[in-house]
Amino acid sequence: MRQSLQIAGAFVGLIVGAGFASGQEVLQFFTSFGLAGMAGTLIATALFAFLGMQIAQLGNRLQTKSHKEVINHICGRYLGIAVDIVITFFLFGVTVVMMAGSGSLFEQQFGMPSYLGSIFMVVVTILTVCLNIRKIITLMGMFTPVLMAVVVILAIYSLSSMDASFSELNQFADPQAAAASNWALGSFLYVSYNIAAGVAMLAVISTTAKNSKQAGMGGLLGGLGLGLLIILINLGIFSKFDQVKDVDLPTLALAGHISPLLSGIMSIVLLGMIYNTAVGMLYSFTVRFVQPEHPRFKLSIIGFGILSFVASLAGFTKLVGTVYPLMGYLGFVLIAATVVAWFRGRAAKQTGQTGAL
Repeated sequence: MRQSLQIAGAFVGLIVGAGFASGQEVLQFFTSFGLAGMAGTLIATALFAFLGMQIAQLGNRLQTKSHKEVINHICGRYLGIAVDIVITFFLFGVTVVMMAGSGSLFEQQFGMPSYLGSIFMVVVTILTVCLNIRKIITLMGMFTPVLMAVVVILAIYSLSSMDASFSELNQFADPQAAAASNWALGSFLYVSYNIAAGVAMLAVISTTAKNSKQAGMGGLLGGLGLGLLIILINLGIFSKFDQVKDVDLPTLALAGHISPLLSGIMSIVLLGMIYNTAVGMLYSFTVRFVQPEHPRFKLSIIGFGILSFVASLAGFTKLVGTVYPLMGYLGFVLIAATVVAWFRGRAAKQTGQTGAL
């Protein structure tokens, strides 16, 4: 169970920075739809749990060093090539978004130029990715329990200090500002882009478990943890929708409403989660081209890290609204292929059991 929890913590830590912690992602894919967005959070929870379990089990069985083997196994040889190219591209895209997110945090919380925050994140990410994979897993799971605790506090405070009812707050819902045309599509797109971004690192970290059952439990628990975070963050933002709908980092704004101390703690946690995701994305992107033991690996890390900083200057909110929806649509192929692979696996087991009888 300890290994399963480590995988779950690393999985949550990896995905949270890309799709949760700032609140901007939840705002665009769920909260903007108002009350209907709450139904979307339940759909997303179920999808995260199922897909996390399947990918973790497969990664453990294949003992993969990069996402390529997993993608080819799920999608087949020819479709796998296309999906591999798309995922590799978006691994870099999410790295860029994380660098921009760090810049927004430094600007919103500390009043510093955003490029300084991005430079800071690039430097610490490069230094970390030069470590081995087991050390990275430990670092990635470190901030997850703290984030869980802070998000629970934010949700409880926001709900207990609501100035209006949910039906009144629903008037502030603005589907036109959302990242999808309707709430159901928004929930699928949200899971799709997160899984497309997370499949590479989840497949790799699942190889550290003793067997596929342990790895699958880690993926399942991680998926349920992600679902709980979506629900709580969405409730917290929706409860103060009129106050936080126009800021880059809604969760940080919520923490500021409670106390400067909690705002400071939240900014550190946010930075930690962004760091988690940046490390996971940059590592997964680089190992797709250069193996960790190769002499050029560290030099490649530095080069890709600098390139991600340059691209991050486009701005956080703009990148979230552009990169993530596109990634979500393309990620539908991966979700569909994973479901098909699951059905095929079940059919093969039943056939084997019938043959044995």
